[in-house]
Amino acid sequence: MAYKAPVRDLTFVLNEVLEIDRYANQPGFADVSSDLVAQILEEGAKFSEEVIAPLNKVGDVEGCKWVDGKVTGPTGWKEGYQAMVAAGWPALSALPEHGGQGMPSVVAMAFGQFTAAASPAFSMYPGLTAGAYWGLNANGSPEQKAMYLPKMASGEWGGTMNLTEPQCGTDLGLIRTKAVPNGDGSYNITGQKIWISSGEHDFTDNIIHLVLARIEGAPEGIKGISLFVVPKVFVNDDGSLGARNEGVQCAGLEHKMGIHGNATCVMAYENAKGWLVGTENKGMAAMFVMMNEARLGTGLQGLSIATAAYQAAVEFAHDRLQGRSLTGAKNPDGPADSIMVHPDVRRMLLEAKAFVEGGQAFTLWTALQADLQHSADAAEAQKAHDYMGLITPVLKAYLTDKGFHVASLAMQVHGGSGYTEHFPASQYLRDARITMIYEGANGIQALDLVGRKLPANGGRAIMSWFGDIDAFVAENGGEGPIKPFVDGLADSKKKLQEATMWLMQNGMQNPDNAGAASTDYLHIFGLTALAYMWAQMAKAAQARIDAGSTDPFYVTKLQTGRYFVERILPDTGAHLVKMKTGAEVLMAMPAEAF
Repeated sequence: MAYKAPVRDLTFVLNEVLEIDRYANQPGFADVSSDLVAQILEEGAKFSEEVIAPLNKVGDVEGCKWVDGKVTGPTGWKEGYQAMVAAGWPALSALPEHGGQGMPSVVAMAFGQFTAAASPAFSMYPGLTAGAYWGLNANGSPEQKAMYLPKMASGEWGGTMNLTEPQCGTDLGLIRTKAVPNGDGSYNITGQKIWISSGEHDFTDNIIHLVLARIEGAPEGIKGISLFVVPKVFVNDDGSLGARNEGVQCAGLEHKMGIHGNATCVMAYENAKGWLVGTENKGMAAMFVMMNEARLGTGLQGLSIATAAYQAAVEFAHDRLQGRSLTGAKNPDGPADSIMVHPDVRRMLLEAKAFVEGGQAFTLWTALQADLQHSADAAEAQKAHDYMGLITPVLKAYLTDKGFHVASLAMQVHGGSGYTEHFPASQYLRDARITMIYEGANGIQALDLVGRKLPANGGRAIMSWFGDIDAFVAENGGEGPIKPFVDGLADSKKKLQEATMWLMQNGMQNPDNAGAASTDYLHIFGLTALAYMWAQMAKAAQARIDAGSTDPFYVTKLQTGRYFVERILPDTGAHLVKMKTGAEVLMAMPAEAF
């Protein structure tokens, strides 16, 4: 099976649904036309299909190798990474002052769907570097930016984020890594970090680690954490590489269920020299820039793996001959019909297709909000900023939950063949599973949504979200071909609003109610978000049909969306019923009874 980048689906969303040509007056969009974006995606698809995708299986089989602190990647990966750098892809959205191309986030997110589907483990190397780049750009000193960012923007140097330690994951207030000032502006960093993606490899000459640590004497908990830049190799004043930072070492690799091609490292810091980024004891605020980038990237990864898994399942279903159609043979000259004739196989494929195409629109819509945060219109910028805070946990958790579900459906379509390593279904399932865990497990994302993002600014973001949906429904309601989409959206929004009111009434009096309801609430939100995307896509597709287009693409888009509305969107009702049961059934049983 050869991965095929969904260029047409994404250009449809960008040009006909989001209509990015309308944003020419926004920062970063002046030179971005739909024609240019189409060219970028065509070239990006070609690079992803021809260079990255062939590396995916190799990475899964070989993995990375650790010998005496040095890590080498799978066969061909270093060359593939360097080809990516030479072609300028890591610099796509980096700032022009650092040598980047300055493309909007929405364009980079589209390209990111291609690379993450072609090989999720490979795409993590430039992905982690991009997160570190933006974190350092937001919080670093002018000297730090000048020293590190141009080479990170190009991908010539790698980047990481070092948070987790053996005794703490989500609760970063328990960090033990310490920083001791040297008196010259530098610090000695000592401690151990685990699960550090891309922490050590042979793809680049330098890796810039951003490390959370506690300065000696700092307050306990979150309030005493600072962020440091700790390069693998020191950088001279003229930008050339100097001596090795000997205190930075990879102590080993994690042996994982999937994403074998990415070097997930145990990093040992022993008096490693580093420099403070931003303000003392404000490390968590600085790290959140990277964490939010990583959360969006993880949601994208979940969706992208689902895209590739769906494609593999479709190819298998067309080729696999088994049984006969319930309504009579469709391949009478052959020994059997393809399994495409069976309703239950079509159920699985349509569930995957409806999620994938809805998720593609959701990621691009969200990336557009990231761009609109920089709007000259203060109200538009504030609204986009509110949406990014509200939507990020939903996108991360919902797309990874459902991305794994699609990978599982793809394996089921393959039958017994999918459980073997002769077909790609097994790797997709294994690779997808981590996305639900890292960058904040999905239950944590749900708690973040209901505990922090909903009540922020008096609920301003969710009220604005409801208002936008109401306006769309009012403008596009009534009779006509897209009525089922608009009605489905209106009903889903009503359930989300009801769920929100239930949380306000019951979560305050008993916080366990909010915790117990959080995951179901997030799924109602995710379903409503996809309903909003499908309604917009249906409107755009129907407009083309009404204008006389006979392109089957638009009919297929409407048929796929109809499946979403009729067979997936009703799940909002079940989630609402479940969340309203509250915490009692979860918390009544004594811990020792489990």
